[in-house]
Amino acid sequence: MARKRIRDIRNEELIEATIVAVHKRGYSVVTMAEIAQEAGASAASINYYFGSKEGLMEATMRHLLRKLRQAMIDGYGAAKTPKERLYAVMDANFSDALFTVPQCSLWMQFWANAPYSPRLSRLHRINRHRVRSHVRAELTNLLPPDRVETARSALQCYMDGVWLEAAQSECKVQPDAARRAAHQVVNLTLS
Repeated sequence: MARKRIRDIRNEELIEATIVAVHKRGYSVVTMAEIAQEAGASAASINYYFGSKEGLMEATMRHLLRKLRQAMIDGYGAAKTPKERLYAVMDANFSDALFTVPQCSLWMQFWANAPYSPRLSRLHRINRHRVRSHVRAELTNLLPPDRVETARSALQCYMDGVWLEAAQSECKVQPDAARRAAHQVVNLTLS
């Protein structure tokens, strides 16, 4: 295993601090100084590594998207049928590594700010297209063509709704319960 560079370790620390600080204060009002304080760093170090608050938000979202991608790869690796692959897509969105209140909160704030930033908007479009594509591909093998798009939309709206609810929660979320509920929604959608 390759050793991590100091820069990579520092980037991860700043990204984790961003998740916490944005969750506590909100993206629109949190300052670089508050994020730096959360990380035990200086605002200058954020500028050095990321260039701007928007650059830091973009790096943070890329970090979360990598977690989602890894969860998808892991799920697909174990899935054998189209229904299991559809479960894997849903499970990835509620993985232990991704489905936490602070990360859901950050994700919701990312969605709210994406239309106003070309860099964030691009990430949003890529992620949205990727999720649509994965869900649609599996539904195509499970439903008649005239039901695929409605089912895809329903499943994506369900995931978005659960994330929004988690972002607004004051309690710890339960990823395993979210995955079980998502499986039930898939089963209802396919019936």
